[in-house]
Amino acid sequence: MKKSYFTILVMFIACAPTEPLNQVPNYTIEQFMATTQIYGGDFSSDETELLITSKESGVFNAYSVNIETGLQTKLTTSDSNAISAKSYFPVDNRIIFTSDQGGNELNHIYIKNIDGAVIDLTPDSAKASYYGWNYEKTAIFWASNRRDPRYFDLYRTEVSGSAAEEGVFQTESIYINEDGFTPSTISDNERYLALSESITTSNSNLYLLDKQTEIRTLITPHEGDESNSAQYFSKDGQKLYFTTNRDSEFTYLVAYDLRTGERSLDEKADWDISYAYLSKSGRFKVIAINNDARIQIIIKDLKNDALVTIPNLPEGDITGVNISESETKMSFYLSSSKQPNDLFIYDFTDKSVKQLTHTLSPDINPSDLVSGTVVRFPSFDGMQIPAILYSPKNITKGALLPALLYIHGGPGGQTRLNYTDRIQYWVNNGYVVIAVNNRGSSGYGKSFYQADDLRHGDVDLKDCIASKKFLINTGYVDANKIGIMGGSYGGYMVMAALAFAPDEFAVGVNYFGVTNWLRTLKSIPPWWEATRNALYAELGNPDVDSLALYNKSPLFFAHQITKPFIVLQGANDPRVLQIESDEMVAEAKANNVPVEYIIFPDEGHGFSKKENNIIASKKTLEFLDKYLKGKK
Repeated sequence: MKKSYFTILVMFIACAPTEPLNQVPNYTIEQFMATTQIYGGDFSSDETELLITSKESGVFNAYSVNIETGLQTKLTTSDSNAISAKSYFPVDNRIIFTSDQGGNELNHIYIKNIDGAVIDLTPDSAKASYYGWNYEKTAIFWASNRRDPRYFDLYRTEVSGSAAEEGVFQTESIYINEDGFTPSTISDNERYLALSESITTSNSNLYLLDKQTEIRTLITPHEGDESNSAQYFSKDGQKLYFTTNRDSEFTYLVAYDLRTGERSLDEKADWDISYAYLSKSGRFKVIAINNDARIQIIIKDLKNDALVTIPNLPEGDITGVNISESETKMSFYLSSSKQPNDLFIYDFTDKSVKQLTHTLSPDINPSDLVSGTVVRFPSFDGMQIPAILYSPKNITKGALLPALLYIHGGPGGQTRLNYTDRIQYWVNNGYVVIAVNNRGSSGYGKSFYQADDLRHGDVDLKDCIASKKFLINTGYVDANKIGIMGGSYGGYMVMAALAFAPDEFAVGVNYFGVTNWLRTLKSIPPWWEATRNALYAELGNPDVDSLALYNKSPLFFAHQITKPFIVLQGANDPRVLQIESDEMVAEAKANNVPVEYIIFPDEGHGFSKKENNIIASKKTLEFLDKYLKGKK
């Protein structure tokens, strides 16, 4: 996870020329949003196409990509609800996808037939999750809370055979979840199922369920805090591989012998191992490492005991690795802080690599974009806080620019060196942006992750305030024109800053942020029941810690807010209810604080539609320009 102390302080000071070298044009948000978001990459049965999810149409839909030509074909036609493409069928080009309604997170699993007909595989589910195919690819696994809204049971549905061809899918329950566990990974022989138990957000257990005997065994007994996460079973079904941070700041990969109960170290790095998995036959092992705000991928050829290296790639990080069934091809994405995800294909046979997409908006010159720089600064107690700094190009000597402090969600999230069109948009319009990974963020060690437990809105806020000194010390940031923005928990931090440290930031931008912890923690969706106690342990129990939660809720201290802010909220948000934003805005207006409020009736927790993101980003910039630049 993350380190608690850092020994290196990186101070980034821009070398500003006296005169701009080349004036960077101002791009519109429409031009930035013309960049296409894509993810996923499942191979077709003949391995000639890839199934991806793309926002080319403005709403996420399923597309096929021809591996030879790069030609994309739209497979679904939603103009309202976001679709997430999951898989091709093993013998034809039927596809599996999931979708909710207007961002309400109540996903169903769908099959799209060759003739275009769409079948809801989970019509009686409140919420369903796709788990993948069995080893023989005759059936799919999926989880649903249809029996009990609080917990997810695991099901197996036969999708091959004559009955399935006629639209009759035989489903059986393979795990009834009555204990609040979360089904994880399944062995290839379907005998073993790994189950996870969340004790706190930094403490978890793994259980092994033997379906043959129905015996469930705790395989991670421990004292203190320890995070454990199942990754995969060995191909012979004799070992379970999982990540753990037992006796370590960072997670590493261990092998657990199902027969003896012995565990052995398999992979370790200087940072968290985020995940690991095997290709179909087990020839290749893929390992992802969360390396200081970037994902580092290691691919091992276990047959030849060698590392896979991909030649002649542009600068950036490899993510989203998927190896084909034949193990002759691999799809992956390449991206950086100034380059959005592009899809590539690698051929293991001839070592060739091919770029299949060019997602950056054709209106934007890549050289006009800025790279993020990892920096660190000391907080109030000396703890080193990591962050990512984005500075406009060609800063004139002596110029003092407005700046934005950007806070991720979570609270245990992490801002990485990924491409973010909104950040590039703000920087392109003359704002310095610093994305702070305050204490409590993941990726920097166990101690760092736990350092804000039950102290939210206090020590993490002080980390954010400390970033101001860093910005000012760059020599090109106006100390009086620093704003704070964030979404979800980051939105909470915005309102906490305005309410509890009202003199620190000039403006606030709150995307669907928590303002009343008492309501939020009491109204969490029923399907979060398995993690309810874990959330309470980190944030506070509304039935026990009501006073503490009251005192960290900005709504009840709205009278202390004096600076302008804008709130953007989805009406269908199941996590942060609209009423929270309604009340916060009403309180501010009653106190004559300048506030703007935008509600998106067709969005949930996060805005998925391109049109809505354009509106949100444009309104945000207008607000910032008005209050930080003095534009009318």
